[in-house]
Amino acid sequence: MAYYSIFPEKDATIYSHPDRTGLNTGRDEILELLEEKDKAKEVYYPSRFLLKFKNTEIKDVIENKLTGVARAVKNETCQVCLEVFASEHKSLHANHIVQVYAVSQSWDEGTGRFLNNPTSSNGVTWDMRTDTGSSARAIWATSSFASNSTGSCCDFMPISGGGTWWTGANYVAETSFSNADNLDLNVNVTRFIQFFSASYYQGATYPTGIENEGFIVKKPVATECDASASFGELQYFSVDTHTIYPPKLTFKWDDSSYSHSGTILSSSLFLSLYDNQKIFQRKSKQRFRLTTRKKYPDRAFTTSSNYLDIQYLPETSYYSLRDATTDEVIIPFDTSYTKLSADGEGMYFDLYMEGLQPERYYKLQFRVDSNEGINIYDKDYYFKVVR
Repeated sequence: MAYYSIFPEKDATIYSHPDRTGLNTGRDEILELLEEKDKAKEVYYPSRFLLKFKNTEIKDVIENKLTGVARAVKNETCQVCLEVFASEHKSLHANHIVQVYAVSQSWDEGTGRFLNNPTSSNGVTWDMRTDTGSSARAIWATSSFASNSTGSCCDFMPISGGGTWWTGANYVAETSFSNADNLDLNVNVTRFIQFFSASYYQGATYPTGIENEGFIVKKPVATECDASASFGELQYFSVDTHTIYPPKLTFKWDDSSYSHSGTILSSSLFLSLYDNQKIFQRKSKQRFRLTTRKKYPDRAFTTSSNYLDIQYLPETSYYSLRDATTDEVIIPFDTSYTKLSADGEGMYFDLYMEGLQPERYYKLQFRVDSNEGINIYDKDYYFKVVR
């Protein structure tokens, strides 16, 4: 599989609004970027959110999933994207910029929720980052930052804090979009994972390596510190959502191999999954093989069945994966990372089921690009992933 996703071990939104600087939302189903109006005056206070993925799971992908040169985790051979899925956005400004930084201090998720009454502050908040007891909780650094790290607050904010992160041109990822675009976040964080990897395996420190403390997602300083207006509410599903849309870190690489001496078919063909078991354990890795043959075989005298001939799709052939119930695209047709492979037994591709949500049905689709155009094959190629 050239796409593999892992899910956060923790996430939370932190708020600079005076009523919420001590609010922990570690168990809330929503992450949000918003500017919240003061009760008594025309001042709008921004929020930020944090996510962290387990070191063990990132290392497992690097060591056991990525193949060949992709293990170096460089943009040329592997791409890693942070994906966060939109829930219900409100009153959006026309254009938005969202930034992602690598967090430079540890933090605890906590068990609070936005609507808890009384509010819970037993984990990360705007001013606090850990939960080690009422007399020993650690605050976010607000001055005398560790070398090459920083934080930011605006003059009108009642309390300093809001997280700390690593600085430098290689330590920020950014995406921009309008309110008419797809509002899901999909941000390339390959460099961050490369820095985590250098810390894991070479013991490297800044600027070539950093420890994984997660990501902080925020708006630019100019937007956050414009206290005169709200730019709307950007809301996303958290890891605690009861939907199929938790945030994920998706690794993409090219694991294809195309080598054969058979006949290539590009159109007017019949395509099926060979020996599809249809139910797979989540911990498994599955190789799917395709059977291809002409839809209308040439008439000829022969002593064997045409169905026994191994025939192939062009090298420019790809697969895609959708949720069978919602039709949500899980793995898109990607001309760099979802190529079909070929060997002496025919066409194939691999999928790690562990990167998918369990107890769901999925649908495969196939695409063939040729001089005759682009053909999509969607013939009820279904399977289920179970725990």
